[in-house]
Amino acid sequence: MWVFFFIYLYKQWPMKKNCIVTGACGAIGKAIAWGLAEQGFHVYITSRSQEKAKQTAEELKTLTQNHHIYPVCIDLGIQKEIIDFATKWKEPLQLLVNNAAIAPKKRTETVECIEMQWAVNVLGYYHMIRLFSPYMQELPRARIVNVASYYAGELDLEDPEFLKRPYDNDTAYRQSKQADRMLTKTWADKLRPFGITVNSCHPGDVKSQVSKAMGFGGNESPEQAAKTPLWLATSKDLDDITGTYAEHCALVEDPFTRDNSELERLKFTLRSYIIE
Repeated sequence: MWVFFFIYLYKQWPMKKNCIVTGACGAIGKAIAWGLAEQGFHVYITSRSQEKAKQTAEELKTLTQNHHIYPVCIDLGIQKEIIDFATKWKEPLQLLVNNAAIAPKKRTETVECIEMQWAVNVLGYYHMIRLFSPYMQELPRARIVNVASYYAGELDLEDPEFLKRPYDNDTAYRQSKQADRMLTKTWADKLRPFGITVNSCHPGDVKSQVSKAMGFGGNESPEQAAKTPLWLATSKDLDDITGTYAEHCALVEDPFTRDNSELERLKFTLRSYIIE
């Protein structure tokens, strides 16, 4: 009898909710991490700068009174660093928010000789999902949210790294966001049997490092922009929704996920970057 009682208590006891938010020192990423911390998540925030990650973590602890906010120094454009991060991870993971993005004005490459936007904005999402989804399997309400954009298009799978065509940071960004929306659908189909939902969204128009690099402004606050990613991450109404795209806290049909042959081409392209 006591055994059943303790089993009942265990099931009722609130489970620690771990989440990772990439690019959490930027305007939108910080607002997403803030919202999740206020909802009681144990939040792991990533940044390429150890100092920025620590400062952001301390700031969010003060703002939310949630002391379970942990800085992680990692370059999401370097696959080996993601592999190292995932290898050291030992906890269940309820939520992964892929948010990190860059838009350098000149074509640059990572130390792994991959064009920077393709490496961070696309491969970073892909490898984070690939390496961390095993920690999410069979957990209640396990979710992956990919912060993409409505500013998407012109994906060229023949030349994703601008080796043949002139580099343009605007075009590179748009194609990366199209790829993010497409890989959301492919991962959603793959992870559905394991109880993991995968959705993408446009966050909002905010003045950020990325928007400045492309010459854009923004008329929304970071908190406003974080609403849709947070909705996808936490709304109970979306428990069984996967493979979708959202704007302004509403699901929107995504034209980039209609062509199965293009989805397969993207899967093949992304798999070619895996380090064995």
